[in-house]
Amino acid sequence: MPRSIHSTQPPLRFIPLRFNPFILKITQCLLPLLLRFRTRPWLPAGIVNIEARNVKVLAELYQQFQAGKIRFLIAFRHPEVEDPLCMLYLLSRIVPKVARQQNIELKNRVHSYFLYDRGMTIWAGDWLGRLFSRIGGVPVRRGRRLDRKAIQTSRELFASGKFPISVAPEGGTNGLSGVVSPLEPGVAQMGFWCVEDLQKANRSETVVIVPIAIQYRYVEPPWSKLDWLLSKLEFDSGLPMKEIDQGEQQEIYYQRICRLAEYLIAEMEEFYRRFYHQDIPKIISTEESASPNQVLIDRLHYLMNIALQVAEQYFGLQSQGTFIDRCRRLEEAGWSYIYREDLPDINALPLFKRGLADWIAEEADLRMRHMRLVESFVAVSTYMQEQLTADRCAEIALLMFDMLSRIKDTTLPGRPRLGWKEAQITVGEPISVSDRWASSQGDRHAVRQALSDLTRDLQIALQKMID
Repeated sequence: MPRSIHSTQPPLRFIPLRFNPFILKITQCLLPLLLRFRTRPWLPAGIVNIEARNVKVLAELYQQFQAGKIRFLIAFRHPEVEDPLCMLYLLSRIVPKVARQQNIELKNRVHSYFLYDRGMTIWAGDWLGRLFSRIGGVPVRRGRRLDRKAIQTSRELFASGKFPISVAPEGGTNGLSGVVSPLEPGVAQMGFWCVEDLQKANRSETVVIVPIAIQYRYVEPPWSKLDWLLSKLEFDSGLPMKEIDQGEQQEIYYQRICRLAEYLIAEMEEFYRRFYHQDIPKIISTEESASPNQVLIDRLHYLMNIALQVAEQYFGLQSQGTFIDRCRRLEEAGWSYIYREDLPDINALPLFKRGLADWIAEEADLRMRHMRLVESFVAVSTYMQEQLTADRCAEIALLMFDMLSRIKDTTLPGRPRLGWKEAQITVGEPISVSDRWASSQGDRHAVRQALSDLTRDLQIALQKMID
């Protein structure tokens, strides 16, 4: 995961698509190993089974796509880093199998192009960018600035590529199988662009978006491993040990998680109060019926806002939009300080100017850590309001592990694996983009509303499938 940066870096260049069927075939053959065994520190894996529902819908869409009747985009949930591997397994193995069983004739390979965050190659290594470019990946820079290369390439592929295209509309992982993070509007916009491009080319294909949900569950409840992980987190954070022996096993772990969360929030509040001179009042709910957890969630949200403000003040940004919007703007601002496009040759700089550039890059990286902490907890509120299952307890504990690791380690270590997991993939019903585009023409406000409605309906569809 993200490594500490101590010097300015060359600009992040676009990685062009160089699709290679042979490299794709090798990757597909290695999938069972990649899913089961940890091959990289940041890839926990441990997935021993993948089940999929409603796959016939996707097989029929591929049949129509290969017949030139439709263009479609796959909008898949992105709770964990293993999701792309599960999607590749779905397309390369499960869809062809279901197609054969249902007598659905597919003439060509079942695959998709996909968009990925350009930042992945920063912490995973340049090799990942080279691999992705050969199996259909298009890098996109998240943030406010327009990534023209990525937009142009993805538009061309969506409208005319030999495969459909896949996008994770949440924009990043949230570590939670049961909650969909707020969706970014890019998927809906891509759908409208595709309809426009087909209209300009006098083509009649229908454009649809296919929502796909991915969830994970442990084969066996990981109580013993969870006990080990919580004990480690309690020790690493300095939380005084306390015996909790009242209630059932599930209730005991729930209490431990809430106690640890309250302790960490209190420590971080004091950290920002003392060293960043932030005014953090004691938050007390005005509602008499409010639970202790609701007060904890309110404190977490206030703390997240403070953390983002600390970074935004440094970069001169306004605190506007959702937590996700603010994180994306901060990421782009930080990258502009580190990956200097205004310095064509950083090695040719005088030592004095190079030293200043390195100083700025290192400080920008430190300020971005505040944003990284917030990223991990954007969607956690819903989980804390409900009684936690073993799976949900594990997910919350792993997010806490990420938080402590970001603070105490210069490089985020690989997550501990708490047990073997299964993946459940659900294919949703296609959402027509062409119909919405046609009914919104001639009015800019209507277009904006149609894009907003499409994003909302996609969010609802994804959440319903995991509920």
